[in-house]
This record gives sequence, structure tokens and C-alpha cells, in this order.
Amino acid sequence: MTVIKVVELVGQSDKSWEDAVQVAVKEAAKTIRHISGVEVLNWTGGVNDAGEIEEYKANVQVAFRVES
Repeated sequence: MTVIKVVELVGQSDKSWEDAVQVAVKEAAKTIRHISGVEVLNWTGGVNDAGEIEEYKANVQVAFRVES
């Protein structure tokens, strides 16, 4: 029997939302094995005084197989 666990993370980037997702998954992969998928829950960004997006954040859920 396979059991899948899901954790919620926030990735942050100064490049793009896609990069923020990649950052979250890469960080998770440092301590979590058998990652099988990622779901983006929400996109947010920080804006500077000039009205430019300077920080991209992605709330994600990362799924992985639990070892038995």
C-alpha cells in the first residue's frame, strides 16, 4: 500500500512566480525524498514604491510518498 503525504510551503523569488515554485520544490527536495507532485495554491507579490513587483511568492503543496 502506498501512502502520500502533502506539505504546504511558500517559495520566494525576485525573478518570477514560476521561479518561486521551483525554489520551494528544490528546498523541499533537500530533506524530502520521493516527491511526486506540486500544486500551486496561491500567487502573491511584493510591490515597491515605483509600482514594480520586486518579490514573487508561491504558496504550494508538495506531495511525496511515505517510506514504509
